[in-house]
Amino acid sequence: MNVPENLKYTKEHEWIRVEGNNAFVGITDFAQSELGDIVFIEIETVGETLSKGETFGTIEAVKTVSDSYMPASGKVIEKNTKLESSPELINKDPYNDGWMIKIELANPSEIATLLTAEQYKAQIG
Repeated sequence: MNVPENLKYTKEHEWIRVEGNNAFVGITDFAQSELGDIVFIEIETVGETLSKGETFGTIEAVKTVSDSYMPASGKVIEKNTKLESSPELINKDPYNDGWMIKIELANPSEIATLLTAEQYKAQIG
């Protein structure tokens, strides 16, 4: 399972990559493998300010629909429009082309409360 060291993780299997006051968010390699073939992504929260733990979108796979949660509080400033026509990018490359949203961090100190790569690996076994 691919768990990049430069990211932080949630117990709900989201990752976050901080770049200055902004951050990219997606789901982990483990999460996409558990979901199976992803067929549709719904993100209607662009422009909204959400708290850590709130739902920012949903992922529809062949077998199930899953909510995606904010790993940190912030304003959703962009969604990955490539996912509208190619949701399978999350299966192929969850940490790069498969990112879901870009946020403007409201409280950067929340990042310190997230799991490190080592802690996340321990959680998923």
